[in-house]
Order: sequence, then C-alpha cells, then structure tokens
Amino acid sequence: MHKIFCAIVLIYFFPVSLMAYTMGSSNYRIDSDSVNAGGTNLSNSTNYKVSDSVGEVATGLSSSTNYRLNDAGFWQYTAASSTYITINSPSGVSLPNISGLTGGVATSSSDWVVTTNNSLGYQLTIVASTSPALKSANTSIPDYVPSGANPDYSFTVTSSQAYFGFSPEGTDIVQRYKDNGASCNFGTSDTANACWDGFSTTPITISQSSGPNTTGATTTIKYRVEIGSATIQEASPGYSASVTVTATTL
Repeated sequence: MHKIFCAIVLIYFFPVSLMAYTMGSSNYRIDSDSVNAGGTNLSNSTNYKVSDSVGEVATGLSSSTNYRLNDAGFWQYTAASSTYITINSPSGVSLPNISGLTGGVATSSSDWVVTTNNSLGYQLTIVASTSPALKSANTSIPDYVPSGANPDYSFTVTSSQAYFGFSPEGTDIVQRYKDNGASCNFGTSDTANACWDGFSTTPITISQSSGPNTTGATTTIKYRVEIGSATIQEASPGYSASVTVTATTL
C-alpha cells in the first residue's frame, strides 16, 4: 500500500497585550500626556483619566543604552502604568510530505520573539486546540508521549507507531526543556533537537524570564512528525494542527 502523508501546522497567534499607554498607532506611541493650562488637576470618567498642569513638558518614559527614566514631569506616573509586552506572529508552518511504505520523518520550526519592559519578566506558553493536535478530516496522528515525567532527550518512535511532538529552544526556555547532554530537566544545556514533548489542550510553559527584555528574546519551537515503517497512515488531502502561543507578564 502506498502511503502519502501531508502535514501542515497552522500556528494561530492570540496575543496577550498589556501595552498601557495614552495614544498610539503603527508609527508612534505616547506613554502619557499633559494639558498645559490651568494648574494641577485630575480629571476622569469611566473612559479616561488625565492629569494636567501648567508648563508640563517631557513627560513619560525615556531611555537609552545607558539610562532609563520612567517618571518625568510634575505628574509622575508609576512604572507599572507603562508596562508592555509584545510577541511576533509567524505565518503558518508547513511540514514536508512523508510518502512510501517505509514511513519517515518530517520537521519544521517557527520563531517567537517576546519583548517586554516588565521588571518581573514574562512567561510563554503553548497549547493545542484539539487532542490529538494533528488531524485530517478522517484520522489523526497521536501526540508524542515521553517515556517518563520529563521530555525525551531523543524523539523515539517504533516501527509500529506514529507521533507528532515539539521541542522549544532558546535562552529563556524553562528547566523542563534543558538537558545535561543525555537527559531532560537536568543540567543547563539547550541542545538542538533534543527534549521532545507532546502537545496538550492545557497550556504548557516553555519559556520564562525573571526580568525585562527590551531587545526581544527568541524561542524557537521545533515540530516533528514521525511514522514508523510498519505503520499504515491513511493518506489525506492534509493534516493540520491549530496551536496557540501566548506571552504574558509575570
């Protein structure tokens, strides 16, 4: 029987944005404003709040490579009010076809860059919309199941199995995905193409920082499908998975 396998991973991005500022567009952002007439005053309603004073200039957040000024001007605002977090939104990821009677392996990846000025850092999670994550109209590929409580250092599939899994890589990956060169959740290394896990409909934390990062921290998510040589996987117009990656401040 001739096997034709096509897998397409659709990464749908639903950001959690905590960008607190007064006005902005794709070209500018005003962190705070001031009405420079009438003396000091606080005005507010259900939709807005404004602090105004005479001669109020140069308010808001200022920074360079050598300094950072959160509270400028007479009406000082807290650093928390200017907290922001952003994450990129990569396009859909396609996995190569797997065809023939001998099975095979297909891999791909996507990069997620998180930027935040939050003093406590951020957390990055991944969650699948269905279980198993990778499906076609008529069948599915099981989510990868590690042999123990920790991710598997190597992606292991027998001739009679087929699995779909992932592995995160980057400077901020959590301890679960770090390794000592042989086992995961041990050591401090981030070995490429190691520490494989299965998708879940419950969010899984993959990266986390303990401080601000205003230049962007990249987490690369590796995707892998493997079909054993003795496994007959139904041919289909396409297999797909909807996966959500979310960044939140801590």
